[in-house]
Amino acid sequence: MKRMKKLSLVLAGIMLLGTLGAASASAMNYTNRVGNEATFETMEEARESMQALVDPDNPRGGVPSPSLEGYPEGTTYIYRSPNLWGVTAATRMNTNLLVFTDQKFENKEDAFAYLEGLGLIDIIDKATGSISLVTPIGDAFGDADEYAYYQMQTAMYNSSTIDFRYYGGFSYRYVIGIDGGATFLNDYIASEMDYVSRIAGMLLIGGTMTTALRDVASFVPVFLVNPSEELAAEYVKANGAEAYTRSGDIEIAYNQQFPLRKVVCKTVEDIDCKALIEEAYNDLFIKAMRIPCVKQGLYSAGTPFKGYGNDEAPYSLCERDAIISDGTEGVIGKTADGIIVTEHVEDRFADIPALTGEYLETWYEFLPEEVLDGTAPEHSIPLWLSNHGGGDDPIQFCDEIGLLALSGQERFAMVAPYYQSMYAGRFGGGDDPVPMCKALCAIVHYMLDTYPALDPSRVYVTGYSLGGGATFHAIMEEPGLFAAAIPMSAAGYEGNDEQKANYDTLELPILLTTSTYDLGGAFNTAEMTISTAYQDTMNRFLAYDNMEPLTFDFEKYPISGIVGDLYTKKLLNGEYWNHTWFQCKDGVPMVGVSYTANLIHALYPEFGKLAWDWAKHFSRNQETMAIEYDPYI
Repeated sequence: MKRMKKLSLVLAGIMLLGTLGAASASAMNYTNRVGNEATFETMEEARESMQALVDPDNPRGGVPSPSLEGYPEGTTYIYRSPNLWGVTAATRMNTNLLVFTDQKFENKEDAFAYLEGLGLIDIIDKATGSISLVTPIGDAFGDADEYAYYQMQTAMYNSSTIDFRYYGGFSYRYVIGIDGGATFLNDYIASEMDYVSRIAGMLLIGGTMTTALRDVASFVPVFLVNPSEELAAEYVKANGAEAYTRSGDIEIAYNQQFPLRKVVCKTVEDIDCKALIEEAYNDLFIKAMRIPCVKQGLYSAGTPFKGYGNDEAPYSLCERDAIISDGTEGVIGKTADGIIVTEHVEDRFADIPALTGEYLETWYEFLPEEVLDGTAPEHSIPLWLSNHGGGDDPIQFCDEIGLLALSGQERFAMVAPYYQSMYAGRFGGGDDPVPMCKALCAIVHYMLDTYPALDPSRVYVTGYSLGGGATFHAIMEEPGLFAAAIPMSAAGYEGNDEQKANYDTLELPILLTTSTYDLGGAFNTAEMTISTAYQDTMNRFLAYDNMEPLTFDFEKYPISGIVGDLYTKKLLNGEYWNHTWFQCKDGVPMVGVSYTANLIHALYPEFGKLAWDWAKHFSRNQETMAIEYDPYI
């Protein structure tokens, strides 16, 4: 129990900002970790100590969630790993493991020893996040335990309370049921849309399901140990898993169109829970995440706390390429696909300060391992400049916009700076936007100079919301640095006269994105049309690219106002219809707008795929500086 002695209930000196409250945070000295020691508490202790643990210096920084008032005592234990992700939306990167067992524990030491014996403490310490160990209220799980589940789920997802910051995260949320805990998850959680559609992966060891009365309410990746045929069939049906493969004691049914929707069945004689947890975690959990992209209140299991921030369903099930830490100094971690993630805090760009003295000090590099070990040929790896949104974290942005998973599959690099308080205007950088323009371009030059494998002809730039505005800052300062730009749900920036003159001899392909419930600067939800700002931006870049301006007619062409030279329609992730209109030059789609129906203003991994699938065809000739297009890539 040496580790238990290291656990502390006191956490001093943490500054943890709310998701949107970080607008006034300093770009200098930025960190996305909170530096806490590990803690292990009962739920009752957590309710008492939460404020001091999470935000001791800011009593007004959040209140405990009222959803946990009356939570059953003596049933739940919470472990929080050291150095949680936090500050801005980085909190969402914490892994949540919920463990349900019908075992009872005499004290906290026994409960901790149980988790340690299952290997879960080691797993969560490497992953970073929390474990909630839940035991039944009575002798066995039942109706009352379902309401307790609802109470905890509501607290974990309510990003306006300190509970959210205490537990940390909701994108990486996985549940483990053992024996009676598995039966409970089958009968009460998997059967309710509001519950199961937020879970990114399930491990069910033993247990049964009352299949005559229950149905699995939605698709969910699941690992079943010794299931009955009837139980497996319920999950297969919910996942639409029509394909099948078997190897040894493992059978896998999966949906061919959406491979994350899978059912893994394993038959064993001797159950080794620790080994099974490790297998499910590495083979299933870390490959999937859930993203909140739907309007709040849909499919809510109850109404007392309906409408809380991010307390919504269903969450989108999306690909994940988890960053796994191995303790290497100076390295945040490495993905299974060989993308190495490092943090850089330097004064390299101190000579480009904002009016407030702020400069770009912190950035994150995502490099394929072949770039760092020297095996990638010179100028063979594309580079993305990835710009986070307001209140977002650079790593969290790259993950939730879908570029992190794609980088491993497609072998491209990314650099993601933290620049927020350099942003001119209400974000604190003063009235001069030019320093941020120059800093964003300077970091691209730094990457190209530092890593010979990166291809200067294939540099792309994107960003969401505030990051869309940052994208405009970069391309107005030095358009010749980029082969294509994708400002998403973008804040506007037109550039000064000197910057506009950059386009006298240069062209740049650009794709704007928006959605039904986007911010007003991108989409006019009342009129159901792209915004006036987007219309003006399209015409401005058509002029830059020496193309004819557009006249928008929304009566004739709803939403876009144009018919477009090229139009595509596709269903993203089986969820949201996407429409894209391009104006073409000599057959090349140069200026476009992409609209996704019924989507809120939120990061969505399919946006990264849209960006890459279009941008990858473009390169910039380094001798002539002309844009080149290859439709066959």
